[in-house]
Amino acid sequence: MGDDLQSRRAVFASVGVGGLALTLAACGGDTETAQPAATGSSAPEPAASGSGAPAGGGLAKTADIPVGGGTVLKDQKIVVTQPTEGEFKAFSAVCTHKGCAVGSVADGVIVCPCHGSKFAIADGSVTDGPAQQPLPEQQIKVEGDQITLA
Repeated sequence: MGDDLQSRRAVFASVGVGGLALTLAACGGDTETAQPAATGSSAPEPAASGSGAPAGGGLAKTADIPVGGGTVLKDQKIVVTQPTEGEFKAFSAVCTHKGCAVGSVADGVIVCPCHGSKFAIADGSVTDGPAQQPLPEQQIKVEGDQITLA
């Protein structure tokens, strides 16, 4: 019976270590680092169906972007803003500090929740660090009530 107990302990120990390794691998985290993209570089994928974006590859409807604010489109890794009525801008939603996804747009700034960097909704420039580089602008076009990548 002593050998049986040791065998079971060995099995549980190996499963425990294997399970821990799988857990650690699954939680290994995204090691993406911020790499400022050149304007016009590889465009994000169009919205997947059911993501809330308009049909036809559009990013958003103009009515969905508040004046003086914006909307973070997490799936597309883009933030679309409307600094003044009828003026729409888009920027990468990847913070240039450590590569975190920006989380919100409030009080005229795009906010990264990781370390508190803030960016202007009009031009993506840094308004509060630790980020030192602006968010790269994304080229969009507005046709009617639809905002799409250019």
